[in-house]
Amino acid sequence: MEVLNKPELIRLAMGDSMKTILVKGLAGMTMPPHHSTKEAVIVVQEGQALLKMPESEHLLKEGSTFIIPAGKEHTLTIQTDFKAIAIMATDSQINFI
Repeated sequence: MEVLNKPELIRLAMGDSMKTILVKGLAGMTMPPHHSTKEAVIVVQEGQALLKMPESEHLLKEGSTFIIPAGKEHTLTIQTDFKAIAIMATDSQINFI
């Protein structure tokens, strides 16, 4: 049986032009390198995670927001149990590398 070590991505809502996705994970989980085809806004509800891009790192913690540019490769390492909402265009795709 495979052990889940990646955060869950759960679509919450879909509108005419925007969608929301719940990003939920436990401490120690890592989301592998990926990018979104359109800009994404991350709103952190609980916990803490480190967002790594090739040339920078950003600490995401409860109450913070962050805009990830379109096409920007990044990873997410969960430091404490984490819950965030990703807001993006309905036609935006998350592509794992």
